[in-house]
Amino acid sequence: MAEKARLVENAAGRLVPEVVNGREQTPYLGVGKFRPEGRKASPRIVTCADYPEDGDKQVPTLRDAFEKVGLADGMVVSTHHHLRNGDAVANMAFDAAAGLGVKDLMWFPSASFPVHANQLRHLESGVIHHIEGSMNGPLGDYCSQGKMRGLGVLRSHGGRWQAIQDGEVHIDVAVIAAPTADPFGNAHGLDGPAACGLLGFALADSIFAEKVIVVTDNLVPFPCIPWQIQGNNVDVVVEVDSIGDPSKIVSGTTRITRSPDRLRIAELAARFCEAAGIVRDGFSFQAGAGGTSLAFAIYLRDIMRSAGVTARFARGGSNRYLVEMLRDGLVEYILDGQTFDLDGVRSMREDPRHVNTSPFTSYNYHGKGNFASMVDVVVLGATEVDVEFNANVVTHSDGRLLHGIGGWQNCLAARTTMLLVPSFRDRIPVIVDRVTTLCGPGELIDVVVTERGIAVNPRRQDLLDAVRGSDLPVRDIHDLKAELDRLCGVPSRPERSDEPVAVVKWVDGTVLDTVWRVG
Repeated sequence: MAEKARLVENAAGRLVPEVVNGREQTPYLGVGKFRPEGRKASPRIVTCADYPEDGDKQVPTLRDAFEKVGLADGMVVSTHHHLRNGDAVANMAFDAAAGLGVKDLMWFPSASFPVHANQLRHLESGVIHHIEGSMNGPLGDYCSQGKMRGLGVLRSHGGRWQAIQDGEVHIDVAVIAAPTADPFGNAHGLDGPAACGLLGFALADSIFAEKVIVVTDNLVPFPCIPWQIQGNNVDVVVEVDSIGDPSKIVSGTTRITRSPDRLRIAELAARFCEAAGIVRDGFSFQAGAGGTSLAFAIYLRDIMRSAGVTARFARGGSNRYLVEMLRDGLVEYILDGQTFDLDGVRSMREDPRHVNTSPFTSYNYHGKGNFASMVDVVVLGATEVDVEFNANVVTHSDGRLLHGIGGWQNCLAARTTMLLVPSFRDRIPVIVDRVTTLCGPGELIDVVVTERGIAVNPRRQDLLDAVRGSDLPVRDIHDLKAELDRLCGVPSRPERSDEPVAVVKWVDGTVLDTVWRVG
């Protein structure tokens, strides 16, 4: 069971723990209210005298690598998720740790997927103490039932970088899956049998971790060019038969929807952007990886072609639809944080206008600016939205933790943030009085698009004025909710205990909300 901690009410009116996994926390203070102090963290100083002069850092197995870097009880082990549901390296890592008899590790993934259900047995056996990272599917369900010995900590992609650089999380051993690497440790994701595009989520790990292990199934002679991970930060290199299945980068969330209702939502969102004057020469946009967001990109493409408009840049996750827009001259640059399909991988490898980025440039709130606030419009999804435009992306209406935050929170900094959601799922309304778990403050969410109408946040009078007189079905969010309540009834609130199982961090590292044990 997770530790007991005194709860305090934060600025969003949510009860959150004062202490999480032994560390004192700052409750959420409001958007832009927390001002950090201090200096960035750093690993210890090392010397080249401790590394081979010929640059060959190879060891035969991952177990050998762990022995060489001194993996021990209670350490923090990080992995990245660019291979998504095809990743094999995180499973290899904890299997190897179990073989060494190591206990009480903290797993610090940039994200997890159903493939990582392998870690359930390591949680049960005590190899893994707890997870600080997004938990999808079986791992999220395990945490929701209160089975994890520590509290889960859910961070955005930018929040993860912030936590590392601010010293909130100090990584002892980073394990980096590399589709291509050389014996020195330089690595990239552009080539090889498991090519996944970029390795930006692992960049912070390589810079700040005490020890760094690169695991590859495509070892090439020095130098591995272009290097996305620099060998100067790497301690050990391991060659294995396979780091994973790149075809499983594409999951159910990265295929365009075929649902008529969701296609209508996507079309309404694109038409709203046109009517509001967002679609103009030199604008920028970002669409998420969900099926409805991908459909939005198709409708947006058609509007741009008809208007003769070119976007200066698009923020990725990239996919074949975005790549086609780059190829056709509708987009000048893709600034990519993650490649969501193999067309994106190929484009990044071949087209210099398709640029790899990391959460530092894209999302880190404790930096001197980031790309997120420069995007004119971002289109995202949500599991719930309430009448104050607050949104939830990590739990379902039953309170179970089944999704990660990803870059969702970071994207809320865009000039216009749109949530594309169906009115209900399984006859449960998506628009509610109060979201089960708060992940995004309503003041940052501008437009909610459903198949039954479009709700514009009253704070955005400029958008309301821009679309006045159009034929778009703009409605008050309270009216939308009332209609859904008549159709579906008002569902009862989920039963939950008063036992925290996880917390949701805001982009600045403060605690935004608590996830409670259910079942």
